[in-house]
Amino acid sequence: MSSHNASKFKTLDTESPTEPSLSGFVRDEFQLDLIKYPPDTSLFSGVDMHSLVRTKVVPWRRFGERLIYAAADRINFVPPAGHPVADANVSAIGCLPESFDAYFQTKFHKELLTAARNLPSEEYSCRNFGVSWRKPFSLIALAFLPATMVAFPAIWLNLLLVCVFLANLSTNLLRAFALMAWRRDNELPYWLPEGAARISAHRRTLDVSILVPLFREEKVLTKLVKALEALEYPHEKLEVLFLLEEADTMTAGALAEMRLPDFIKCLTVPKDWLQTKPKAMNYALPFCKGEIVGIYDAEDRPDADQLLKVVDHFLAAPANVACVQGYLDFYNSRSNWLARCFTIEYATWFRVILKGIQNIGLPIPLGGTTVFFRRSILEEVGGWDAHNVTEDADLGIRIARLGYRCEMVNTTTWEEANNVPLAWIRQRSRWLKGFAMTWISHMRDPSRLLKDLGPAGFVSFHVVLLGGISAFLAAPLFWLLWLAHFSIPVIPMDMIPVGLWWVFLLALTGGQFVTLSAMFLATSQQHLRHLMPYILTLPLYWPLGAFAAYKAIVELFFAPFYWDKTHHGLDDEP
Repeated sequence: MSSHNASKFKTLDTESPTEPSLSGFVRDEFQLDLIKYPPDTSLFSGVDMHSLVRTKVVPWRRFGERLIYAAADRINFVPPAGHPVADANVSAIGCLPESFDAYFQTKFHKELLTAARNLPSEEYSCRNFGVSWRKPFSLIALAFLPATMVAFPAIWLNLLLVCVFLANLSTNLLRAFALMAWRRDNELPYWLPEGAARISAHRRTLDVSILVPLFREEKVLTKLVKALEALEYPHEKLEVLFLLEEADTMTAGALAEMRLPDFIKCLTVPKDWLQTKPKAMNYALPFCKGEIVGIYDAEDRPDADQLLKVVDHFLAAPANVACVQGYLDFYNSRSNWLARCFTIEYATWFRVILKGIQNIGLPIPLGGTTVFFRRSILEEVGGWDAHNVTEDADLGIRIARLGYRCEMVNTTTWEEANNVPLAWIRQRSRWLKGFAMTWISHMRDPSRLLKDLGPAGFVSFHVVLLGGISAFLAAPLFWLLWLAHFSIPVIPMDMIPVGLWWVFLLALTGGQFVTLSAMFLATSQQHLRHLMPYILTLPLYWPLGAFAAYKAIVELFFAPFYWDKTHHGLDDEP
């Protein structure tokens, strides 16, 4: 994408009689429109397209020995790095910033789309993931597994119990360590010296770009814009990009009827065979102006001071802190029982488990929203995996592998809890499928992964990504064992050694104690205390996760890149 064939525009050795004179172009007050006066693309050879879009500096025309660049910031103009003619006699003319985006979206959308689809590099991406059932190995495995299960049921049952026991033990040990490392949030980032002053009212501010992927979100647009307008961050330092899919005419039509604030812009992602949130964000990344790049979902309602806290955190943090993750909570937690259970689970994960894991120093899988990156590091690690349906978790692991850190920041974004059982299952199956794909992608070279993450991070990687899906997959086994324990003959108990049964039972009981402790700790916060009585009803909630896990496994083989859309605006709460 960095080089192109000869352009239809000829290199200009003399001034064109159909255009203003060169002296007219270089007047201080002149602002070039790249759509009206497009560049000579033969000059693009050897320059990375993304760098041109990002820096808004482009080689425009050659007049004899003189090379003219178009630059959005003419005063601080610097030729593109690596441009083979950068040492020539050069000068710059001012250019309308919006014409840069319009020009590249119009003329080079295919190249930009291809680049967005193929991020990150192949060694970290799941885009080549695939299973063929017609291969001999697959056919042999399909025949071998059920045959041996029928021939040796006792061996398989005990082997399965041992695997489930080890997975359950590992998950609960990690949770126990996270509980021990957990501590309440302070107003200051935890690494600052005691008594250090918070950045004053004259705090430094950074340019911040927020990506908001939209698809069929016309129901929530009014509330979304209202929430973004409420952000206390200086609007002249803030840029919000609404990412629209070309095929989504409903959302585009609804936005066309709205009057958007100046800091909100719309960017249309061209139609493509791959339509995922991470691909849309990769496409938009070169068009961002911010030093910090964040993500919100369509239904999000962030705390008003959230961006101030995020920027303060980055300014105070060491340079190796690549991103920060805020807390996620639900504004409709009282809508029904499912929403209450979902809120308990979310609070436990974000406010206790992830926070404790971060304090231990282990890599954390990121959430898909209210996560903010240093733009330079985000580009260095390759952006988002366009094919991974939980691109957030994958990116968190990739950041850790490359030597950077992700940290939690004490701010909350309020979301809409998925409170419809079928919709909940669809959403959860996508998350679990993505966790499995992330595990498979990074385990292609286990020795290198171990070297990148270190022993503790390597173990945590397995526990976090496989722990959730394995627990849900094993749920039917737990139910059958309890039924058999109470003399309901669904499993022949004489196949299980007494010692193994008691070890399994003790581990299960201990795990429940750790999990309940984390849940009660999470719901001890004032706005969550009304959920405490519902913690004991969670055994009725987990079967939904089992359905989602088995759906995820089926899709992993037959539809690995299918994005099961979560619909918002189902709840009418303010």
